[in-house]
Amino acid sequence: MAYQTVNPYTNEVVATFPDLTDAELTRLTDQAEKTYETWSVASYADRAKIVGKAAEILRAQAQDYARLLTLEMGKLYRESLAEVELSADILAYYAKNAETFLAPKELPEAQAYGAKAMIVNQPLGIILAIEPWNFPYYQLARVVGPQFMAGNVVMVKHASCVPQSAAAFEKLFRDAGAPAGLYTNLYATRAQLERLVDDPRIVGVALTGSEGAGAKIAAQAGQNLKKTTLELGGSDAFIVLEDADLEKAVKWAVWGRMNNGGQCCVASKRIIVVDSIADKFLTKFGEELGKLQPGDPMDEATGLPPLSSQGAADQLNEQVATAVKHGAHALRVGPVPPNKGAFVQTTILTDVKPENPVYYQELFGPVAMFFKVKDDKEAIKLANDNPYGLGGSVFTQNTEHGVEVAKQIDTGMVYINHPTWTKADIPFGGVKRSGFGRELSALGIEEFVNKKLINVVPIDHPA
Repeated sequence: MAYQTVNPYTNEVVATFPDLTDAELTRLTDQAEKTYETWSVASYADRAKIVGKAAEILRAQAQDYARLLTLEMGKLYRESLAEVELSADILAYYAKNAETFLAPKELPEAQAYGAKAMIVNQPLGIILAIEPWNFPYYQLARVVGPQFMAGNVVMVKHASCVPQSAAAFEKLFRDAGAPAGLYTNLYATRAQLERLVDDPRIVGVALTGSEGAGAKIAAQAGQNLKKTTLELGGSDAFIVLEDADLEKAVKWAVWGRMNNGGQCCVASKRIIVVDSIADKFLTKFGEELGKLQPGDPMDEATGLPPLSSQGAADQLNEQVATAVKHGAHALRVGPVPPNKGAFVQTTILTDVKPENPVYYQELFGPVAMFFKVKDDKEAIKLANDNPYGLGGSVFTQNTEHGVEVAKQIDTGMVYINHPTWTKADIPFGGVKRSGFGRELSALGIEEFVNKKLINVVPIDHPA
């Protein structure tokens, strides 16, 4: 695979990087193994010095890191800055809280015969992280922050279209004082990736990406009896109930659909509105989307950036064409984007029926599906009629009722009166074909540790 920076605003090739050689892979894996021997027994305080320092460097050099994100995947510069800050927050969060999260836990219910039972959390070894391009730093931070603090080391195969962002995050930890082999960036081929999953020194795999990639890696890891965490696709439902604050719901629908250029696993991709307010909502939603100006993602006035690549733009346009061919109506809003660059016109798809191939697909970009429903019950049914189960949101002024609706939605996350989003202290993950496992919060740091039972039985316990 070609590790290459292509500016999606101009489609110009900026830089190309050679694939890793097999000899380099052997050397780097040996190095990671050796580093684990010392890192696994380092104190939390020593680990926190490096992870916390990395957070400080990100904040101090935020503009430089942000410009690289915008160059490689077209993200609006202000959103790139926000991603850098979020990544720093995650690293700082684990540097501060890891020791508390992983503290030994006594089991008072298991203390028969005067025994003292406890669970201790210990690192496992080398974790392989396979990460996507849409949030090049955040995806890394939410793996390496907890895993480094847990005492593991990480080897990273990042997306081939963000090679400079991948290298920058490796350098970040070197600059923070990390030993060689703690964080290893790999411009690996598919064959080398398979070799790593088979390597007994790799003890677990954390993957964020497509269903196909997740299924393939999980199957191979399973054959090797290795744990995986998978964060895959999503087609989040954005449910607007009859009593919702319409202005607020429209505002958040625009943000939920268009954040990161619409290229977000937890973007609000299916807008589901109760019939009594649906027409009014659709009018306002289209008006607000239409205000987003396409252009240079470095320009503060730009609201519609290019997609990450021309290939991504072509695929989304094909999905829209397929939807229309099968009976959907495409409402195109806002200015026509430039011909040059990986742009897609902001579009609302209506009349998308279950027999339409796009109905069950994930749309990754500035295209929303809009549905009218009779009532709450029908909204829940439609929300659950999807192979994905990542996030979702419910808008209502009766928050208690919103919680009851949320409980009936088959996803890993539901937000009330806000699109699904992420923070360091809130767990992130899904169900169904959106994957399994959790990242962030205390749950994220527990995914790749040995929860070892130690049971101290009194010497005078009868044989």
